[in-house]
Amino acid sequence: MRDRKELRQRLEAKAYPDLGAMMEDYAQAAAALGAAEFQQKLDFTGESIDGLDEILIVVGESPELDLDFEVRLWGSYLGEVLRRRYAGNWEMTVYPGGATAVPSIDVRGSRLFPLMKVYRRLTAGEEEDLGAFFAMVTERLGRPAQVN
Repeated sequence: MRDRKELRQRLEAKAYPDLGAMMEDYAQAAAALGAAEFQQKLDFTGESIDGLDEILIVVGESPELDLDFEVRLWGSYLGEVLRRRYAGNWEMTVYPGGATAVPSIDVRGSRLFPLMKVYRRLTAGEEEDLGAFFAMVTERLGRPAQVN
């Protein structure tokens, strides 16, 4: 867990030019940690979502869970998978029913809240399965964006 504290301090100490740069840096850190600590290949593809879900099961069982940091770390990864797949944009948006703005992804007018999904996965458990969430999102949003 000491490594996680150092990772948190390193990420939080950086000055980012914008929200997108910050979320991408957190997502890259999540991908590296997924490989090093959990032996999961997080390569920003839809196929990596099941591996992310397996990581969250283990993370959620930790007695030393730093919920705020883990949500930011793994939620940014989930968000980057979706942002890249659909050529979306990170922005701060008030979560429906909430009072404060949180990072979200805008995809052609649809708002996705990957950090809130990871929060629910860590706190509510299996009924918040990421594979089912990803399948629902891809069904609603359709084919991935064509990027040249």
